[in-house]
Amino acid sequence: MKTKIRNTSIALGFGFALSAISAGTFASEDGSKSQAPVDKTLITYEDIFNIEYASNPVVMPDGKTVLYERNSMDIMVDAQRTNLWTVSLDGTKHMPLISSKDSHYGAVFSPNGSKMAYLSGKEGATQIYVRDMASGMTARVTDVAMRPNSLSFSPDGQQLAFAMFTPSKPKSLFSLSFKPKDATWADDAQYIDQTLFQRDGAGMNRPGNMQVYVVPAFGGTPRQITSGDFDYGGQLMWTQSGSHIVMSANVRADSDFDIFNSDLLSVDVKDGSVTKLTDSTGPESNPSLSPDGKLIAFTGFDDNGKSNQIDRLYVMNTDGSNVKDLTPNLDRAVGNVKWADNGKGLYFSYDNAGKKHVAYVTLSGKLTEKTDALGGLSLGRPYTSGDYDATEDGRVVFTLSTGDRPADLAVISKRGDMRKLTDLNSDIFGHKTLNKPELIKVKSSVDERELLAWIVKPPKFDPAKKYPLILEIHGGPHTAYGPEFSTEIQMFAAAGYVVVYGNPRGSTSMGTEFANLIDKNYPSEDYNDLMDMVDATIAKGYVDESNLFVTGGSGGGVLTAWIVGSTDRFKAAVVAKPVINWISMIGTSDIYTFMVKYWFTDLPWNDVDQYWDHSPLRLVGNVTTPTMVLTGELDVRTPMSESEQYYGALRLEGVESSLVRIQGAYHGIAAKPSNLSRKIGHILAWFDKYKDAEKK
Repeated sequence: MKTKIRNTSIALGFGFALSAISAGTFASEDGSKSQAPVDKTLITYEDIFNIEYASNPVVMPDGKTVLYERNSMDIMVDAQRTNLWTVSLDGTKHMPLISSKDSHYGAVFSPNGSKMAYLSGKEGATQIYVRDMASGMTARVTDVAMRPNSLSFSPDGQQLAFAMFTPSKPKSLFSLSFKPKDATWADDAQYIDQTLFQRDGAGMNRPGNMQVYVVPAFGGTPRQITSGDFDYGGQLMWTQSGSHIVMSANVRADSDFDIFNSDLLSVDVKDGSVTKLTDSTGPESNPSLSPDGKLIAFTGFDDNGKSNQIDRLYVMNTDGSNVKDLTPNLDRAVGNVKWADNGKGLYFSYDNAGKKHVAYVTLSGKLTEKTDALGGLSLGRPYTSGDYDATEDGRVVFTLSTGDRPADLAVISKRGDMRKLTDLNSDIFGHKTLNKPELIKVKSSVDERELLAWIVKPPKFDPAKKYPLILEIHGGPHTAYGPEFSTEIQMFAAAGYVVVYGNPRGSTSMGTEFANLIDKNYPSEDYNDLMDMVDATIAKGYVDESNLFVTGGSGGGVLTAWIVGSTDRFKAAVVAKPVINWISMIGTSDIYTFMVKYWFTDLPWNDVDQYWDHSPLRLVGNVTTPTMVLTGELDVRTPMSESEQYYGALRLEGVESSLVRIQGAYHGIAAKPSNLSRKIGHILAWFDKYKDAEKK
């Protein structure tokens, strides 16, 4: 092992390092700055604010045009903006439908195609609007205090259903009643008796629940049709008669502890009475009515207690009888289910070998693959992603993954011929070099299983040179990387690093057996799989073995900390939003009831060793690798206390270390383009600090 370097000073200088990478300035010995030559063929931090991508394509009622959400970044308010655009299926017409500095999204069409409902913040708070497609006239439908979602037209097009958080009165056991008028006092104490009292992305839960409402499609007063201390919502489905709405909810008294056990419920629109349609041990959700109104398609699984379980596709009669599994032999999770217009089958998406596919299955269970090219929606890291829709004649419109661009739209015919419909980023990337991910297949040293990984090389790559390498590790751990566009990966490569990332055991898209190799055993041999990916990349001959770096976020942060506690082969590491101590994690994360049930076999105070044996903090005494810890200040999925705990332990052990707190960020740091840039910049600044010069 390397000798530890005792360093009790506070690490400084990352602001300058980020500036140098972004603007190309360098400091001379006297402290003055000079402008370095800027390579205009490389992706820059400024490009992050110029990226656009397509999402949520919807085939319009004319069958010839696609409505989609065109997403861009607003540099002035540091946020994403979404507008509604259209493109013809032959690619000849591409124009805005509703486009402004405000966001417009979530469009749905009435059954006869004459009206389109959507969400917009153009008048302040997000409200529901309806557009008459013939005249182009738009009316505001709601004036509600909370954000609506999950819009759904009634069969006759006269009503809209939506879900919305509905506050309730805060609970209190005690309050002071003698506060003088105009006195300035501290706020009242917040009384909490909820098990799950916080949620990442929102913070502390406000008293209240998600409820379902109906409102006249031409405007009026929304009427609440569900009630009680349960969350109703998700995908909303009207029955053919328009008398009931089917939705998913967990209405069990112990729902906070039995979190998967949601059912499909049919709610009477008039009186709010509820009929339970399903009652299995797992989650039934995403109901969708067949065109003839006789069948309901939905997704779900029977809970088996494993940490990874996959949604299957089912159909049943509208009264809940005669449930049939349409994908019994597909060992992959299904999602985004859509009925074919003729009602003879359904389309759905699923992940396989790091790619997102669209398939079609008949009601008899015959499955046909349509495309494996979905992606481009996960801008930060290369997670599998993608949206699609299908035309009446069987063509599939989808968000296209190319690996070197965010999502455009494409359409594929029934014969498999593909046509690209949009080109949203050539203006910023057309003159730049972004290399596509290259697939490598690796044999695991643990059991010789085939592992999938991808390499992205630096622009102007020269195989005769030796390059520094970054191993980037995905979160989850039950998720998957693929050959997707990733701002982080492309920025790492542009900075001169070879980047390798992949899917170690525990990842999805390789089947449930592979994913559950780490069931109640995480981290474990996934560490070995990652080292095998590094070794396979080194074996190609263009990696400098003395310049290896490692980073990962969330589950990838767990594994990064595990790696530096297990080996000293890496020059530096960035541990992003990690879990360091599974014992302290329980009770502080917003998913702690899930963790104790599906990731462990008992509560931590009943089996301390099980939690401690898998905690990276246990290995901190072995760490000699200079390590940065980086987390969003508001994160409650992997709380800041975990990062603080690890940073403190590193300092006590005398390891060169630093702590970066990304302000205004929850677990999803990439939600704001500036924070995504800061994350990338700090990682590269830390690695560049320890990187040796490139070897010729």
